[in-house]
Amino acid sequence: MSRLAHEPLSLTGCLGYEHPDATVNRIMATDEFFLHPDNPLPATGMCSLVTASDGVRIRVGTWKPTGRQVSRGTVLVINGRAEFMERWFETIQELRRRGFHVVSFDWRGQGGSDRLTGNPRKGHVRRFADYRRDLAAIFAGPMQAMPRPHFGLAHSMGAALALEASAMGKLPLARLVALAPMLGLSMVEHPVLAKAVAATLDWLGLGASYIPGGGATTISTKPFADNRLTGDEARYTRNSHLATAAAHFSIGDPTIRWVHEGFRFMARMDDSNMPLKVGVPVLVIAAGDDPIVATPVVERFASRLKTGSALVIARSRHEIVMETDAIRAAFWAAFDAFIPGETIRFADPGESSASQQGENLVVASRVA
Repeated sequence: MSRLAHEPLSLTGCLGYEHPDATVNRIMATDEFFLHPDNPLPATGMCSLVTASDGVRIRVGTWKPTGRQVSRGTVLVINGRAEFMERWFETIQELRRRGFHVVSFDWRGQGGSDRLTGNPRKGHVRRFADYRRDLAAIFAGPMQAMPRPHFGLAHSMGAALALEASAMGKLPLARLVALAPMLGLSMVEHPVLAKAVAATLDWLGLGASYIPGGGATTISTKPFADNRLTGDEARYTRNSHLATAAAHFSIGDPTIRWVHEGFRFMARMDDSNMPLKVGVPVLVIAAGDDPIVATPVVERFASRLKTGSALVIARSRHEIVMETDAIRAAFWAAFDAFIPGETIRFADPGESSASQQGENLVVASRVA
């Protein structure tokens, strides 16, 4: 069942869902958006749930273009670790103004999708391969009903998973824009040691525990000073307030199992043949001052793509679409040049003409 947005849900009554292969209770998924006065819901949004092949329920959002303009196809927004769809509302609205239908979703274990441990604040996954089930459910479900051509806009963990899916021949998109894909980490000072420690602790049965020193505080609510995500204080503050208010959608630090699986995933992606297998045309956009993802690793991967190219946006931190206006303008200039779309006639009589403001947004910026 699809729903329009409602007021925030209480978690009361949402305990007790048990995943088929689990022995502890879970937080159930919800098919509603979270409303916040500082983060307007883009019009026409509908929220629903789809079920992955292993029974995990994934929260999905869909939107139509603004006004009565023609549709240029559909953009699938694939977010990163610890995110949820509401953080992308500003970007979703900008995609709608460009004439695109939009689909987005929350990965398992975060946002409004089913949690995978008894503690809903833990960023946990049994194995990274399970994320493929989430993508498969989105392509088999909501994307089937959306106008073509289909494009992707993916960030961080989501961008890396999209690249892997393309290499496996399981990403049915015409083109993909991959933002700061998680192919290597710059935030880990001693990756070889960290990888060994995570593997050992996981082997000892501590996989569902937070990483050493980790906790329930989400990265978005930590102080703005020296944050790793963005140089734009207004957008950071908006997202911080959103993460605090939507506490039931937010997660804290990852578990040991997530980190162990993440290192194994990045090792697979580091295979020199992996970029050669990516069949979807890709534009990789890296952040010049990324303190989370290792930009040199991203550039090396992109240099071996047969069907892709890469650019680095100077002075950008990890979350490129949450950055300053100048950096975002550079991103949109690159996006608009790479995602031309195709014209398909579409009319939406249900939306007011007021929503057409800004439809003809034009951005131009030098991408450094």
